[in-house]
Amino acid sequence: MKSSQWISQPGSMVKPNPSAAMRLFCFHHAGGNPSVFRPWAEHLPESIELCCMQLPGRCGQAHEAPFTRMAPLVDSLARTIEPFLDKPFIFFGHSMGALIGFELARHLRRQGASLPMRLLVSGHSAPQLPYPGPPIHGLPDETFLECVRGYNGTPEEALQHEEWLELLLPVLRADFEVCETYSYTDEAPLECPITALGGLQDSMVPEQSIRAWSEQTCAAFDKHMFPGDHFYLLERPQLLLWTLARILAQEARNVA
Repeated sequence: MKSSQWISQPGSMVKPNPSAAMRLFCFHHAGGNPSVFRPWAEHLPESIELCCMQLPGRCGQAHEAPFTRMAPLVDSLARTIEPFLDKPFIFFGHSMGALIGFELARHLRRQGASLPMRLLVSGHSAPQLPYPGPPIHGLPDETFLECVRGYNGTPEEALQHEEWLELLLPVLRADFEVCETYSYTDEAPLECPITALGGLQDSMVPEQSIRAWSEQTCAAFDKHMFPGDHFYLLERPQLLLWTLARILAQEARNVA
């Protein structure tokens, strides 16, 4: 497989999978990194090549400043993944990653490039809905971190470790700024199917906000809700992986 600092292959995939029928690009949540997706490789169909996106400011790109606005982030992502779109592909994004995957798909359409076979969006309200809650990215450190704890997605040990927090805090602020300054622009619905996923106990993204993603596609739409809160995919990954494996296997058969 081609090489890019933005694309991290999971450690369990010792070698790329050149015989794969399609690629699955995964976009992480605010403050996250590709590690959340790396265990997935062992549970997905062999016909899928897993590509975990690694945004600037973390892991192998810690020396790069994180983005604070959606448009330049998506523009850079589009140029980065262009060489990897020589096979059918699917986007999966959780929380901030769902918004990135959606805007990246629309960017590719405006460029006349290939669209994903399916857009999988998780843990984020449909983009046409107002942002749920006041912005927090500019709050004082203690207040900001207390708000971040409410999402239940950043390990407490990272928030308590002074050296880790020094590296993590600018990334968290930048990622939240990307989401909180995002401005939805009305465009025609996407031509690719959308699958929306969420946690049944997610107070920030209720089921009706997940269902509203149906307005963003003129193709098929389906919705899956799982036990758990905003980070249900970390609490009970087996249920999500079983659902994803079934969806991906069907898409792989469609391109076989």
